[in-house]
Amino acid sequence: MSLKSFGAKIFAGVVVRKMKKWMDNPMETQQKVFLSLLKSAGATQFGQDHHFSEIKTHAEFVARVPIRDYEQLRFYVDQMVAGKEDVLWPGKPLYFAKTSGTTSGAKYIPLTKESMPTHIKAARNAILCYIHETGKADFVDGKMIFLQGSPEMTEKNGIGLGRLSGIVAHYVPGYLQKNRMPSMETNCIEDWETKVDAIVEETKGEDMTVISGIPSWVQMYFERLQTATDKKVGDLFKNFNLFIYGGVNYEPYRAKFEALIGRKVDSIELFPASEGFFAFQDSQQEKGLLLQLDSGMFYEFVKTEDFFSETPQRLTIGEVEIGVNYVLLISTNAGLWCYNIGDTVMFTSVKPYRLVVSGRIKHFISAFGEHVIGKEVEQAMKEAMDAFSFSISEFTVAPQVAVNDELPYHEWLIEFEEAPKDMQAVTDFIDQSMQTQNSYYFDLIKGKVLQPLKIASLERGAFQKYMKSQGKLGGQNKVPRLSNDRKIADQMV
Repeated sequence: MSLKSFGAKIFAGVVVRKMKKWMDNPMETQQKVFLSLLKSAGATQFGQDHHFSEIKTHAEFVARVPIRDYEQLRFYVDQMVAGKEDVLWPGKPLYFAKTSGTTSGAKYIPLTKESMPTHIKAARNAILCYIHETGKADFVDGKMIFLQGSPEMTEKNGIGLGRLSGIVAHYVPGYLQKNRMPSMETNCIEDWETKVDAIVEETKGEDMTVISGIPSWVQMYFERLQTATDKKVGDLFKNFNLFIYGGVNYEPYRAKFEALIGRKVDSIELFPASEGFFAFQDSQQEKGLLLQLDSGMFYEFVKTEDFFSETPQRLTIGEVEIGVNYVLLISTNAGLWCYNIGDTVMFTSVKPYRLVVSGRIKHFISAFGEHVIGKEVEQAMKEAMDAFSFSISEFTVAPQVAVNDELPYHEWLIEFEEAPKDMQAVTDFIDQSMQTQNSYYFDLIKGKVLQPLKIASLERGAFQKYMKSQGKLGGQNKVPRLSNDRKIADQMV
């Protein structure tokens, strides 16, 4: 054992003990964060507009601060982008993380000197929890790669502007800098396909021990590694045993990954976003991601079925239940207030608070009142892959309404890596899984409002071709798992 790995184990133990203090006192931790946020932002424009100085309880906060998404908060954000201080949070942000919104065009998410360290701390602690639980630390001596957006930044009125993954690249701890790949020059390549090819050339002769990124884009890296070397990833990188990912569910990709690697590897799931680093997998044994309750974020939750009502009930951490689908709302030390990030979550545990990301509030299918969410289609796909031993690259689901002389249906657009031998059996299996999981879908099928789903098998590379056509190939971009219209589907079939 190296001195570095020995030190990592000791540090991991210290960090986990500190974490346990707030894990064991969740309500008190969140109340402390809540009052601290209100006090810090009391003199800002937003704080004065919403009378923060008079708010003492969550009920008073609910009465004064409505739920907002980016478009509804834009009045304040635009002032910050223009260079005004003390708008949503004291002073000016350190950075704006620029993202591409589907309805708002470019979005500028503020990152402050108070919020930025929480992103780094959560990513670090995810790895330290893994070390503490498993005792595995030798990987810290090898090379680590983080497939991410370009770290190059521009300025907007004196504030750094870039992609979150690129901004975070500037905060990699010094003790990891020598291990980190790819080089800064390669990382700055904008064209994703060119960048992946350059990363392959840089890394194929290295001792890679940790690989991180969105599964769909890491898969592309693995495939090109295999093409370039004619070796499985696990044979090329004999000490690679840890995959860190976020952004999408890993399960639909797991079989393909294990085939490309040639063996199973441990994995750590993260739940980061430009708005905050919300949760990470703290245990290889327990289901769900540990919600970060002490990271300068106050959480509220609204049941998904109530979200679009006039006065949805906003719950705090002590009021949530296991197995219920909630819209996640955040108030943060970056100046976001009761902000709807668009993700839905479901708790798997309340001692401590662990959750899974169940989907997007805007990414659902309810063209006929079926209320299908991402978690359900991913579960159905996983069950089918396990039962029929096929693998896929990617899939998405959309309603098909305009059909001649037949009932409408859900169309599953799937890019198979290895197609099943009996496609109809797979189709029937997935449809039955959906009926079992979703009572609304079951009723619509039995009532002959919908016919059972149909699978459209897409040519290899179809999803990459689509993403490239949208200017969203690589980085943090991902295809929505399901849509309530056919804007994506009609471009792919």
